[in-house]
Amino acid sequence: MESLGAFLKSRRDRITPADIGLRTYGTSRRVPGLRREELAQLAGVSAGYYTRLEQGQAETASEQVLDALARALQLDQVETVHLHNLARQSAMPSLSEPSQEEPHPRVLALLTSLGESTPARVLGRRGDVLAWNRTGHALAAEHVAFDAPRDPARRPSIPRMFFLDPLIRELYRNWHELAQIHVAHLRLTAGRYPTDARLAELIGELTMRSDDFAKLWATGDVADCTVGTMHVQHPTVGAVSVDYQVWLQPDSPDHRLEIFTPNDASSADALRILTQQVSEQRSSVRH
Repeated sequence: MESLGAFLKSRRDRITPADIGLRTYGTSRRVPGLRREELAQLAGVSAGYYTRLEQGQAETASEQVLDALARALQLDQVETVHLHNLARQSAMPSLSEPSQEEPHPRVLALLTSLGESTPARVLGRRGDVLAWNRTGHALAAEHVAFDAPRDPARRPSIPRMFFLDPLIRELYRNWHELAQIHVAHLRLTAGRYPTDARLAELIGELTMRSDDFAKLWATGDVADCTVGTMHVQHPTVGAVSVDYQVWLQPDSPDHRLEIFTPNDASSADALRILTQQVSEQRSSVRH
């Protein structure tokens, strides 16, 4: 899905000589960022070795070399982890069909304990919704069947909806900011699971069907997705601004419990109204 060399080049291209205090004396440069030999010198490796590494011709790189490259490229902690993940995989990893994802009972118990006043959902490795409470469903995807996550063949895919569903795009006032985070996290996941055939299929599909995804994927950015803010223009309760927090479970590290909390008084009122609506809808269905 992504090679070590491709990631190194994308990070090398974003570092300018000025970023590292390198004088160019007005000479024309054919590359947008650092030259290979400049980066190699900064990292303390030979230019020939670095060139082979970037071109996929070197068999491996030690942790010390990778850390030196990370420092020279000014990578953050998540990017450094991604660099090491890519270095551990083979040049052409063979894809395999992963087993069906099922949320751990403890995660489901925690979701249930939140009740309906706090919107929440459980996400799988590839961003599939494995479970959600009714308020979480109503806040983020009320046009999707509530029981869809129970059937692996129908599970909503957050990345697919985000880039291919126009209703989801209209829902978020900060769509582009969130889109960047989705793509960067998907790249981090791809580095962790390079043989996941379904993940490769998802990335390929989004690259072909969404120009926005393709452009963001081409940046090479990588990031974790643990906290952030969503500005929602909800069709029934109006403007809602919520913070999301992702809780990882030791028993199922691939799965994330995502919890949404209001970050202002008007948003808290909107969520209370949404919770009441969900309760009334359930009552009417029972009767």
